Amino acid sequence: MCRYVHFPRIIILFLSLLPLSFSQLTETQKTLMIRVSESVNSSKWNTTDSDPCKWLGVNCTQNTITHLSFSSFQLSNSSFLHLLCNLNTLQSLDLSNNQLSSIPSIFFTDCSGLNRLQTLNFSNNGLSGNLLAFVGFSSLEFLDLSGNSLVGNIISQFDGLVSLRSLNLSENSFGGPLPSLLGKGMALEELQLSKNRFTGLIPNDIWGYGNLTLLDLSSNNLSGPVPDRIGELGNLTLLDLSSNSLSGPVPDRIGELSKLQTLVLSSNSFSGGIPRNLSSITSLSRFAANLNHFSGLIPAGISNYMRNLDLSYNDLSGFIPLNFLSPPNLGFVDLSNNKLEGSIPVDMSPKLFRLRLGGNNLSGSIPSSIRKLKDLMYFEVDGNSLSGEIPPDLANCEKLTLLSLAQNRLQGSLPKGLGNLSDLVVLKLDGNRLSGEIPTEFSQLKNLSTMSLSMNSLTGVIPPGISRLPKLSNLNLEGNRLSGSIPDGFVDLKSLLEVRLGNNLLAGSIPRMPISLQIALNLSSNQFKGTIPSTLAVLVNLEVLDLSNNQFSGSIPESLRSLTSLTQLDLSNNQLSGTVPQFRQSVDLNITGNKDLVLTTNPPATSTRKRKNLAALVIVMAVVGAVVAIVVVAVVFIVSRRFYRVDDEIQELEEPVPQVIDGHLITADNIHHSSIDFTKAIEAAGTPANIMFKSRFSTYYKAIMPSGMSYCIKKLNWSDKIFQLGSHERFGQELESLGRLNNSRIMIPLAYVLTADNAYLFYEHSHKGTVFNFLHKNLEGALDWQSRYNIALGVAQGLAFLHGCGDPVLLLDLSTKTIVLKSQNEPQIADIELCKVIDPSKSTGSLSMVAGSVGYIPPEYAYTMRVTMAGNVYSFGVVLLELVTGKPSVSEGTELAKLVQSHSARNEAWEQILDSTISKTSLAVRSQMLSILKIAQACVSVSPEARPKMKNVVRMLLNAR
Repeated sequence: MCRYVHFPRIIILFLSLLPLSFSQLTETQKTLMIRVSESVNSSKWNTTDSDPCKWLGVNCTQNTITHLSFSSFQLSNSSFLHLLCNLNTLQSLDLSNNQLSSIPSIFFTDCSGLNRLQTLNFSNNGLSGNLLAFVGFSSLEFLDLSGNSLVGNIISQFDGLVSLRSLNLSENSFGGPLPSLLGKGMALEELQLSKNRFTGLIPNDIWGYGNLTLLDLSSNNLSGPVPDRIGELGNLTLLDLSSNSLSGPVPDRIGELSKLQTLVLSSNSFSGGIPRNLSSITSLSRFAANLNHFSGLIPAGISNYMRNLDLSYNDLSGFIPLNFLSPPNLGFVDLSNNKLEGSIPVDMSPKLFRLRLGGNNLSGSIPSSIRKLKDLMYFEVDGNSLSGEIPPDLANCEKLTLLSLAQNRLQGSLPKGLGNLSDLVVLKLDGNRLSGEIPTEFSQLKNLSTMSLSMNSLTGVIPPGISRLPKLSNLNLEGNRLSGSIPDGFVDLKSLLEVRLGNNLLAGSIPRMPISLQIALNLSSNQFKGTIPSTLAVLVNLEVLDLSNNQFSGSIPESLRSLTSLTQLDLSNNQLSGTVPQFRQSVDLNITGNKDLVLTTNPPATSTRKRKNLAALVIVMAVVGAVVAIVVVAVVFIVSRRFYRVDDEIQELEEPVPQVIDGHLITADNIHHSSIDFTKAIEAAGTPANIMFKSRFSTYYKAIMPSGMSYCIKKLNWSDKIFQLGSHERFGQELESLGRLNNSRIMIPLAYVLTADNAYLFYEHSHKGTVFNFLHKNLEGALDWQSRYNIALGVAQGLAFLHGCGDPVLLLDLSTKTIVLKSQNEPQIADIELCKVIDPSKSTGSLSMVAGSVGYIPPEYAYTMRVTMAGNVYSFGVVLLELVTGKPSVSEGTELAKLVQSHSARNEAWEQILDSTISKTSLAVRSQMLSILKIAQACVSVSPEARPKMKNVVRMLLNAR
């Protein structure tokens, strides 16, 4: 669900806060401003200028101060506020985006005489505790307290504000019933109460504010029905009731709100059908009702003014009305995951840029009128029963970025014209009945990231031109009748993460593969012969290797043991012989169906997880294998130095101590000032024995200072182009801004050091390991459910804090490997600075080298290449899935999110997905795990708009207890 950024009159007023001065202030006000400047002590004010009207944020009119803005002054002490009570000419006061923790009670009493004050803004601070009542303030029209941590019930705190027109209390922790006493004048026009903990029914008094134009009650715990009195709010332009527990039917009287432009009802428990008179709302531009429980038919018509329509994830049935997609302004339509049937309407708006109809029961053919949609960028009709051929007219949609026609009954050949779609990033045609060859024209798709043509009846060879697609990351051609050999040029696909060519008729030798491969290399069920090539040993990032059901002969190369990231190796049903090398216990090894393979101990059934360690190899083989391993390890170390994994077992050499160019302490804590020794820390960070753990972009070391205090030192490879920011000064500025954050759920830097080739960040050392190690490597015993829940809640709270900053902090790589544990119940998010210091445009590596870790990358990143809050929510959802299932983010060669989604599509019992070692401990635990699983499902929704915001996720996790 999208969250809207509103621009009420309060913002327009603040745009006028320019330091204009037409004449000198009175001596009284000048003296007062000097006292204020001494108390504020901000570098933002140039107090050397004797005229305060020329100071930043001060606006004067006719010898008096009328507007003051302290926004983003980094203020933490509010003791100066009582001084402003003497500025009886003040009309606007902006204290937003600071670190104020409270509003002193004297402000509510002494400043009540500011009878000209119209605008008061305390948004995005750290205000906490209960809110006192505003008494006086007779002229106050705009009050903004959003983005704080205020608590308690709202009863009559605002009742005395007789002129109040706009009230914003969103993103706090207010509870109890919704407030209904909101200014005696009943003049309220804008009311924003979203992202709090309000409970109960929507009070009837709300519907009495007939001047309301904006009403946002989203992301609370409201319940009960929406009464018909909503029709009395005839001036509403925006109504957002999403993410609550509202029930009953959607009132028909919503259709009487003729000025309504945006209506959002998603994530509730509404029942019944869509109001029949929605089409009478002539100004409605966006309607989102996804993730409800609507049933019934699609409404017969919608407004000609409608621009965005989202009815996804409901139980809508019947046909799509013939004129439903034709309103001339319609640009975004999402009807996916319903029970719609019939054909796709022929008449479609020429302004459509996104059309999502997947997950229904639609039949018939794709209409040829699709060629008229010149602005179409995203066309998704997967998971239906569409038949006929893929219309060649799709080639006329030149802006297509994503084309998904998968899981239908389409037949015929692949249109050559699709190769002209130069902007195409994702192409999914799998699970159809397509035949013929893969057109050579597909080699022109220079922006293509995902090509999935699996489970069809395609013949011919793999076009050599595919190896010239520079951005290709996922290639899936399995389940066809392709023949010939794999093109030699695959090694040049530097972004390639996954190759699936199984169940074809391929033969010949296996060419060299790019070192970027991470998810899987599946060549099973083909006609490959000869020995397994030793060149596969360079794939140190690969997690799944499947060569089963071929005709490979000879021995299993000892060099495959150097695949340190491998979790699954399937060599079954070949003609292999010789002695089986001793792989790590974490490798799921399948060697059945090779009668000439020799084991020195009991053979594995199908998994090394169920067998004991292999006995020592024959002495001669051990010597030979050791020599081969040493050579391969040396080669891999040199080639893959920039692409090392967290699990890398290669022994690192001790590095010479680099010269410190610059070092800065960020923290204000004097203990760290006296304890941190930059030179000693850099020495410790050059010793492999001090390595604590690694993430994709960083290595963490333990460093003990001469004082005896220990620190965690993180090293970034400054010489890597993706870390080049243009200057060390900018790097330092970004780090210092992060150092001012204060949240126990986040690893916040204390200091940093720059050398010629690296940047080093200092943190408090109190970590026991990563969540990944505790969860998947059984570090210090398995995590119990209470620990897993506390980890989930703690990470959610930390991520919500980062997203709620005045300048939101986005995470480039959120995974269980970047979440460290101070104890089994205290998580901390690491690598928060990466999105600030990495320049994605400089990356020469694979897609995930910028986007994060495989399995956590949101699907939309493939065609947006942007890190977003919604993308972070997706990554967090995968972390939740790991906690409740006990499985890693990529399991059995499939991303965990997709694995869970496939269970959902097959309506399988959710208990089968849960980690049985935990879920069986009690019924209460299993119930909690199922609740968390549902939250995780919402977070990993394919549609970014359908994912909840992190503050809402925190609320849902708290409610799941």
